[in-house]
Amino acid sequence: MSASDDPSAYPKVASWSQEDQVDRNRSNCCSWDGVECYEESGHVIGLDLASSCLYGSITSNSSLFRLVHLQRLDLSDNHFNFSPIPSRLGHDLTSLTYLNLSQSSFFGQIPSEISKLSILSTLDLSYNEILTKANLRSLVQNLTNIKQLHLSWVDIYSTVPDILVNASSLTSLKLVHCGLYGEFPIGLFHLPNLEVLYVSRNLDLTGYFPNFNRTNSLKELKVGYSSFSGQLPTSLGSLHSLNLLGISFCNFYPHVPSSLRNLTKLRYLDISSFYDSMYFPGKGSFATTNQSLVSESLSWLGKLTKLYYLGLSYTNLRGKFPCFVSNLTNLEYLDLGDNEITGQIPSWVTMNLTQLTVLDLSFNNLRGSVEFDQFSNLMKLEDLRLSFNELSLRIKSNLSATLPMFQILWLSRCNLTVFPEFLSNQKELYDLHLSDNNIHGQIPKWFWNATTDTLLNVDFSRNLLTGFDQNPLILPWKNMLYFGISSNRLQGSLPVPPQSITAYDVANNDYSGEISPLFCYLDNLQLLDLSNNNLSGMLPQCLGNSSTLEILYVRNNSFHGNIPQMCANKNSLKMVDLSFNQLQGKLPRTVAHCTQLEFLNLGNNRISDSFPSWLGALPVLRALILRHNGFHGIIGKPATNHEFPNLCIIDLSNNDFSGMLPSNYLQNWNFMKFVGETNQTYFKVSATGNPDKIWYEYPYTITIVAKGVELKYLETPYLLRLIDLSSNRFEGEIPAGIIGNLRGLHFLSLSNNSLTGLIPSSLGNLTALESLDLSENQLSGRIPSNLVQLNFLAYFNVSHNRLWGPIPLGQQFNTFLEDSYQENPSLCGKPLSKKCKDSESTKLPPPSIFEEGEDSGFRFEFDWYVVLPGVISGLIVGVISGNTLANNKHEWFVDTFSRKRQPRGTKGKGRRT
Repeated sequence: MSASDDPSAYPKVASWSQEDQVDRNRSNCCSWDGVECYEESGHVIGLDLASSCLYGSITSNSSLFRLVHLQRLDLSDNHFNFSPIPSRLGHDLTSLTYLNLSQSSFFGQIPSEISKLSILSTLDLSYNEILTKANLRSLVQNLTNIKQLHLSWVDIYSTVPDILVNASSLTSLKLVHCGLYGEFPIGLFHLPNLEVLYVSRNLDLTGYFPNFNRTNSLKELKVGYSSFSGQLPTSLGSLHSLNLLGISFCNFYPHVPSSLRNLTKLRYLDISSFYDSMYFPGKGSFATTNQSLVSESLSWLGKLTKLYYLGLSYTNLRGKFPCFVSNLTNLEYLDLGDNEITGQIPSWVTMNLTQLTVLDLSFNNLRGSVEFDQFSNLMKLEDLRLSFNELSLRIKSNLSATLPMFQILWLSRCNLTVFPEFLSNQKELYDLHLSDNNIHGQIPKWFWNATTDTLLNVDFSRNLLTGFDQNPLILPWKNMLYFGISSNRLQGSLPVPPQSITAYDVANNDYSGEISPLFCYLDNLQLLDLSNNNLSGMLPQCLGNSSTLEILYVRNNSFHGNIPQMCANKNSLKMVDLSFNQLQGKLPRTVAHCTQLEFLNLGNNRISDSFPSWLGALPVLRALILRHNGFHGIIGKPATNHEFPNLCIIDLSNNDFSGMLPSNYLQNWNFMKFVGETNQTYFKVSATGNPDKIWYEYPYTITIVAKGVELKYLETPYLLRLIDLSSNRFEGEIPAGIIGNLRGLHFLSLSNNSLTGLIPSSLGNLTALESLDLSENQLSGRIPSNLVQLNFLAYFNVSHNRLWGPIPLGQQFNTFLEDSYQENPSLCGKPLSKKCKDSESTKLPPPSIFEEGEDSGFRFEFDWYVVLPGVISGLIVGVISGNTLANNKHEWFVDTFSRKRQPRGTKGKGRRT
């Protein structure tokens, strides 16, 4: 590995020693490569060692600190071995006006002494991603002459200090991906000399654009992937010097002013996500605005002929391929992905746009046959994305020599049936997507040979692959980060990935045997999905001890033995699903150390233990699923009033718990007391491997049970609130005052216990409730009439109890069938055949019995996938008609060419800017 990334890097310092050896007496350091001296005094005033292949650390006794007249110091693009920035830089080199330590692998806090360099005009510490500064104000408060302040990809985590508004000399401010939050000082937009402003990728940074005047000097402006909001001012079109504008994936009002047509110098424009949706960065999600955009409304873009970069993804662009693009013959980057473009790809795309290096047409409605050889005209093309359209690629067998050398190639769902032969000549390919095709047979060895050294990310999921040509024990790709080959027909032993692997997904195949001990040496592994195979043996202990593993998903295999000790050393785990195996013993107490754990599913095993109350201290645990095990005993009082502070899904069903319902815990589950927002977002675990190349999201998958029928969420809605305590030995009454406060609940099942007493009328407060199962208990009394006000209640079961009196009628209760009430001999009224003596008692009660505004108006959709067939009373109406959650894709993103995508499938991530 080189200490410098620049291909033209060379060791400048090495030439110094060579000159010294030639003539030690006459050697003059001022003639050395990278050294600049003041002619009159001979003092060294400049030292440029950028991209010099330096490696190691700068010690406190370095001769560097004797250069007290030094004015310019450039040590960028080297590798200082994650050592701290020496504080002596700010203490001894007080004449510095230019300091560049960017991309040099420094670590730790930026020393406060740097702020003492009061005459600095340029400070660049960017791309030192494990460098931190807790207070940006303290760093810049003395830099009164600063012109260029570049701190991108430094962990700052602070507000933008308003004192920068007084930095009248500032010409360039780059604070990309710094963890900034709070409101951006609007006065910075009016700085008289500011030409470059980058504050993108700060998800919690808010702000808005002012009304710009014609004298504004801005040339480059990027705020994408932040929480900037408001309306884009028409005056944005008066920034006549502007040549770069990036405003994608913010919360701006979805309207792009046509005044942008006046920006004739514009070379870079990214307005992705406008019109289609409002982006919620904190949750990585969208809320649809129902705005529609046809290509004609953006026809003015065709006049911006200097554009080399155009990002229009997620703009809800509809209709045929936008013809205005044909005028933009200087385009190098064109992203039209994730829209509603229809029809065929016009021939002029490959005839006119010959400068293209990136072409993204993925996730549209493009149709027809595509002759792949047309892309031979685009010899500069490095990144081609055609995935998830309705295209049929026609690939000739002799294409290899004429096609460009791709680095990224997305051909998912392109009706391929065999491995494309042209891949044998693709020697630079590092990201390949061939998922969702009908490729059958084996992965050919010639493909290994062509891509052994280059391939980093591969997605072959959802094909008909049966294995590898000459099955390897270890995967042949030396530097692979992501290996996705789920949902195929692969058999035999698990192939071991290389040590570089970050994400390994082989779910839904037919692999068998045990997990190789070689998996214990995967020091970079963050995602491991082995679910739905035929694997057996014991889970390796090392999986619990991994310092990097964030997602462990081994659901539905035949693993046995004890659960590994988790988080014994590190606590990186966020999602653990060990369900549907034969694991036994007790739940390891070390799980209490997994402070980042959000999702824990141990369902359908043979675990024998008491209730793990000690998990209550986990600060971000949202889902705890222990169903179908041997958990037993009384659930006592929580140790504090803050146990399970963020829990919103708990399933303890089919165990052997006894005693009273855990009312003290129910009272503390504050997350279930509030009806959520209406935007549909999903639980996901986000993970980052090599930040330059891979970023992915992984959804929670959850299965719930409604009276014998399993309903599977392929993605679990963020708003879902569920309590299932069914099939235990709980007794006593339902705590009316407590249960009625859980207003955010969607699913409540207390069935098959020994509960007594009345059905609490306070259940009528649960206005978001969609499923209520109290069957197979010993409940008595009437069904509370106010339950008919639960407008979203789609499943209701109180069968096998001791209830009596009339069944309420009205609203959803008119849809429930007889089996919702069976084995309650004293119940009467529809839908039962037994009539009540006083038919008037079944009428809908007057609405005055409810507090005003009780109905939130929230509609939580039943996005259910039915796993096991069966009949559900009352479920036919308003449930099955809901949208089945689609696309069980493992969403990950490749970081290149300024790209980061939101989840509609496997998408890309951007180079750091």
